[in-house]
Formats: sequence, structure tokens, C-alpha cells
Amino acid sequence: MESDEVRKYWDRNAKAWTQLSRAGYDTYRNYLNTPAFFALLPEIAGKKGLDIGCGEGYNTRLLAERGAKVIGLDMSSVFVQQAKSFQSRSSLNPEYLIGNAQKLPFEGASFDFVTGFMSFMDIPDTETLLSEVWRALKPGGFLQFSISHPCFDLPRRKNLRDAEGRTYAFELGGYFQHGEGKVAEWLFSAAPPEAVEGLSKFQTPNFNHPLSYWLNTLIQTGFVLEAFSEPMPDDQTVLEQPNIQDAQVIAYFLITRARKPA
Repeated sequence: MESDEVRKYWDRNAKAWTQLSRAGYDTYRNYLNTPAFFALLPEIAGKKGLDIGCGEGYNTRLLAERGAKVIGLDMSSVFVQQAKSFQSRSSLNPEYLIGNAQKLPFEGASFDFVTGFMSFMDIPDTETLLSEVWRALKPGGFLQFSISHPCFDLPRRKNLRDAEGRTYAFELGGYFQHGEGKVAEWLFSAAPPEAVEGLSKFQTPNFNHPLSYWLNTLIQTGFVLEAFSEPMPDDQTVLEQPNIQDAQVIAYFLITRARKPA
């Protein structure tokens, strides 16, 4: 699947995604992935950053709130429009651009850091993506990104629940059979029926790979691996957000930080 076809999927997803996420239904992001991502993130105040696959700008805005000068980049013009439409009270508003991560529209050594919040596994050519990130980073700059966990986001995954509806295990298979551009259809599980009435399911092409592919491609590109996180919600978070209890059983996300040597 080529980038232009991927873009069409995200253009179709963008408005419903923005509506539901801004209503608070992206609970795995809000209560698990994003808090863990920022807990791992180094100091970025006063630094220039690029957020690849920024979507409607939620995490890009949080980067700016930490004092960074941030550009949010997305291939979907609809998502970029949604990001620009957000009425922020902050004086540190990000800039948003339409662009292809496989051909970044920036000169080399332009950024102190690059981030990707749950976007890199949705980009067709991982090797070209990481090469472009390497080119765009200044020497000594870092890349931090989160993806669906390669070990557990598999073609076959069945959630096993007890009589009370709590997840106790998963049936998993197909680790080496990641489909190149296989399209998943879904909506945020926390959204009640009245919130999704009249909305089409998201259709998300996925280009995930085995864990060794991700790590080896980073190393072969020249990055030095620096830190990892596999976030798990604590009991208090699950008490407040019961629908993410299954993330206590397997890791849904992998967060990686790597650095371009100085």
C-alpha cells in the first residue's frame, strides 16, 4: 500500500477521530500511553521539535506546553485542519503542516528532537521514515516514538475474560505474519453507543513488524538505543477507567527513545 492510499484512509478517519478523542473517549491514550510517553521524555524546554503523525494535535500541544517550539506534521489535510482549528489558550501554539514523513519537507539537522505518538506503525516504509528522521535531527538530537506493541498487536488476538468480564489472558498468534497495510476497523471502546451513532468505524492501515525489525532498523540507521517503556495502568487508574484493565495483562504499547550521536 502506497502513501497516497494511506492518506485517503486518514482523511476519512479524521473528523470522527477528532470528535471522539476531544470528547475524552481515547482512554488508552489519555490514561496510559501519553502519561508514560511524557514520563520517559527528556527535557525539551527551549528546543525545536517535530511531531510526526500529529493528527488533531493533542500530543503536539502537550509538547508545546513543555516549552518546546514544535511543528506538527501529518499527511492528512483534514487532520491538519482540525489541529489548526483547536482554540488553545497557550501562547506556545504549535505550527501544523501537511507533509509526508517518508520525504520530510525540512533541511537536514533542523530539529533537536522528533516524536511520533502511535503513528510510525501506520507509515508504509519504516526504513525510509527512520532515515528521514535521522537526516532531520541535529547531531545529539533524539527520537522518541510509541507504537502498538509488536509482540502483542498480532493478526490473531483473542481477549479471554472471566465471568465478571475482567481480562485474565490473551490468545495470540501470527507474530511473523504482520500484513503490510492490513486495514483494521474499530472505534474507541470507551465511547457509548450514543457517541458513535452515525459515525463510521475508523479504518487504519497497519505496517507493524516484529520487534527485532524495529530495533535492527534503528541500529542500522545509526541510532543509539537509549530507553524503553511498556506502560501498564496501575490499579487506581483501572478503578477510574475500567475499560483499560486488559492493559494490565499484556503490553499494548512500546515506547522507544533513540539518539543520533553528537
